[in-house]
Amino acid sequence: MKQVIMLTSVLLGSSFLVFNTHPVSSTTAARSMKRSGTTNGPVGNISIIIDKSDYELSVYDDKGWYATYPVVFGNNSLADKKMEGDKNTPEGSFHITNKKPHEKWFKFLALDYPTKESWDKFRKRKEKGEIPASASIGGAIGIHGTWPHEDFVVDKYKNWTMGCISMKRDDVQEIYSFTPVGTQVTIRK
Repeated sequence: MKQVIMLTSVLLGSSFLVFNTHPVSSTTAARSMKRSGTTNGPVGNISIIIDKSDYELSVYDDKGWYATYPVVFGNNSLADKKMEGDKNTPEGSFHITNKKPHEKWFKFLALDYPTKESWDKFRKRKEKGEIPASASIGGAIGIHGTWPHEDFVVDKYKNWTMGCISMKRDDVQEIYSFTPVGTQVTIRK
């Protein structure tokens, strides 16, 4: 009987490990990672890939992967943006169009949303009746920091924005320092 109880305990514990696929438990702080030996920042041209499923923003340079930072989004569904006000983060290929300090969110790196691809998806959704005919596409999407003293929302993977990508303040300061206007940003699920 002890063997059956022990085997059952082991199997149940293993099942928990297999099915617990969230990136980090809500009590563990999300951390950034960098390529070893990097002291002067990325080398050459950079690009950014934001993976909504993994809650990560990764920076690539001429040598390959440079760094990964934890991020959060607008809506827990992680769905593609359909219209203004849905709090979803858009998916697709974008570019940074502007960088500026922000009174609430520390630093802001604006994206060129909506792009032609965004408009095409928006029109098709209207035609199919997925969104109201009166809906607007929205805009003002970017990468930015958290409210002052609220980096914990990133640590706990709490989506809170209106569709933007939010990072810890130190992390957004770092990418702000080396990311030029024109940088390609891919957002995917």
